[in-house]
Amino acid sequence: MKPINLILICVVFLTFACQQKTNETNEGTDNSFETSEVIDSLAFDGESHLANIRQITFGGDNAEAYFSFAGDKLVFQAKNPAWNAPCDQIYVTGINETWKDSVIPPLVSTGLGRTTCSYFMPGDSTIIYASTHKGDEACPPEPPRGAKYVWPVYPDFEIYIADLEGNIVQKMTDRVGYDAEATVSPTGDKIVFTSTRTGDLELFTMDIDGSNVQQVTNELGYDGGAFFSSDGTKLIFRSSRPQTEEEIKEYKDLLAQNLVQPTNMELYVCNVDGSDLKKITDLGSANWAPFFHPSGEKVIFCSNHHSAKGGRPQFNLFMVNLDGTGLEQVTYDKVFDSFPMFSPDGKKLVFSSNRNNGGTRETNVFIADWVE
Repeated sequence: MKPINLILICVVFLTFACQQKTNETNEGTDNSFETSEVIDSLAFDGESHLANIRQITFGGDNAEAYFSFAGDKLVFQAKNPAWNAPCDQIYVTGINETWKDSVIPPLVSTGLGRTTCSYFMPGDSTIIYASTHKGDEACPPEPPRGAKYVWPVYPDFEIYIADLEGNIVQKMTDRVGYDAEATVSPTGDKIVFTSTRTGDLELFTMDIDGSNVQQVTNELGYDGGAFFSSDGTKLIFRSSRPQTEEEIKEYKDLLAQNLVQPTNMELYVCNVDGSDLKKITDLGSANWAPFFHPSGEKVIFCSNHHSAKGGRPQFNLFMVNLDGTGLEQVTYDKVFDSFPMFSPDGKKLVFSSNRNNGGTRETNVFIADWVE
């Protein structure tokens, strides 16, 4: 999920995890937000859809925070040396809690390997996420930094179900190759995920118990970051679609090295079975992290298409109708806003941002009241 600021996006998109599980928690500490802690300065001019922005994490690289079915909790991934997490691990927090310094939220991954893309399962007593820990308990190596920015597609990633104490209760995939980016339908019956099992990065669905795996997409390119519509009938996702011989060769050569280049992605929508596939953006650069608006008629997403050519990439949230019309900018941070998700009741928006980080590269989780 453009020339991309290499460190910035490495920090915030595929931020996956490592090291040994800690038993430290926030016992004895009151981390709840009070109304007085709402900081007006967290909003930028023009952010008319956001009110009462509150900061949940302070420090480290925190991303992909997603609501529970009840809307009272978030599950997210974080890389934070103060939490003994040199690469991404999975944590759970209440939406009214804050996490500062070395106070560690409940860890729900193993503390080993690198993790990504966590999501609550129906009932909110378990979560689904991907981890490399069965292949190697250490943090996997970062891809080499070169002239072009790339994301790693670690073949050790498998998808697991864990309880809120961090105990793995089910392994959902078991094969050599990338299986990750799982999210769950609001109707509680299906899971969508990205896999290389066909030799390409395609979307698949499975039933909530891991059975009945069905392929959704089948065109060359990286299909990922999919989310269901609120009625469970549609999927929104990001995709690269290499067209020229040069682009196709580059894509295939990188994938053979378990790498992808996410600098040119657009948004697509389709039915859950893959039918009625439609491209809904044609903005250029990187358009990703989409999520359905509560109306079901448009999506919110992250894009840097508006960045000045040759300047520092600027990632903000935008909304667009499902037919590609009505593009509207939502956030105005000068650096990075991404990973938006509406609460189940549509009243709140959670997202990750570089705002209020003192000029560092820290990315934190924020929650706001949504103003229609």
